Amino acid sequence: MSEFMPTMADVAREAGVSKMTVSRVLADRDVSAAMRERVLAVIKQLGYLPDASAGTLSSGRSPFIVALVPSMSSSNFADTVHSLNAAVTAHGLQLLLGDTDYDPKREEQLLRVMLAHRPEGVMLTGSFHTVATQAMLKRSKVPVVETWDVPRTPIQQAVGFSNVDAACEMMRHLHERGYRRIGFIGGATRLDRRGLDRQTGYRQGLKLFGLGEPRVIQHGGSPVTMSHGGEAFSLLLDAWPDTDAVMCVSDMSAFGALMECHRRGISVPNQMAVAGFGDFEVSRYCYPSISTVAVDPHAIGRIAGEMLLAGAAARKSGMQGPSEKRRVEFRVLARQST
Repeated sequence: MSEFMPTMADVAREAGVSKMTVSRVLADRDVSAAMRERVLAVIKQLGYLPDASAGTLSSGRSPFIVALVPSMSSSNFADTVHSLNAAVTAHGLQLLLGDTDYDPKREEQLLRVMLAHRPEGVMLTGSFHTVATQAMLKRSKVPVVETWDVPRTPIQQAVGFSNVDAACEMMRHLHERGYRRIGFIGGATRLDRRGLDRQTGYRQGLKLFGLGEPRVIQHGGSPVTMSHGGEAFSLLLDAWPDTDAVMCVSDMSAFGALMECHRRGISVPNQMAVAGFGDFEVSRYCYPSISTVAVDPHAIGRIAGEMLLAGAAARKSGMQGPSEKRRVEFRVLARQST
């Protein structure tokens, strides 16, 4: 037995078989049941960990899917990853997860490292990527799915929804409830492209319903937090004291705005309506509950997994991978805050 990390040679010696036999057991190839049990018992006894790189060299791919998300703290992205993981692990693949922190350059750096291991597929969040990232993915020919957006020209496949349309529908809801002086709270960074799309939807809603000039406060980095929401709401009232509704880029900022209303003695929704985006748990159980836009993050993850598996299967068959855009539905959930 090796004094250090046990090797395949150690397993073969202890089991009294060749290294080729050990390799066949690990690859689940044709080996007698008795031989398999003997080798597996030695593997367990020694604590041997197979070298994944050997399989990569022979197959040209590694048994994992890369998944890059902007933030590990977002429950929506976590739910997407959970369903993606369920879809791919059922087919013997594992996830290699990376946090881009909403930064396209960090996404590029992570991909440069991860693509060197030749994964079976890549899931990206959003549709804005550096030129270098797009070039790397095209050269690699690995299946790619962009999520949480529906780009006009995806790299390969995409599953998501229009943040512009979803935000505009929230504006329709606020207009139908009688609110006319509506502000928008978003982050100060331009890295959150989906947040910028929601601001675009807000502006479209203003024009569509004849609601006057924009009242926009951009405050805080990404992801926008509860504290950012409360601070931004104060800035909104300083600039436009007659505001009667605020649409927030996320439920987190909406909760911060709602708490600031409580601190100021502003009645919600009688004096001020508050709307969010994302249907996070906090929006359901605070008081008053927050009206929001709901999208099914599990559906996005599940469909992304199906797309990546189909792309990997096509690649193995020597065929061109599918090119498809799929939309998931969004819903405006009217709650107590509007």
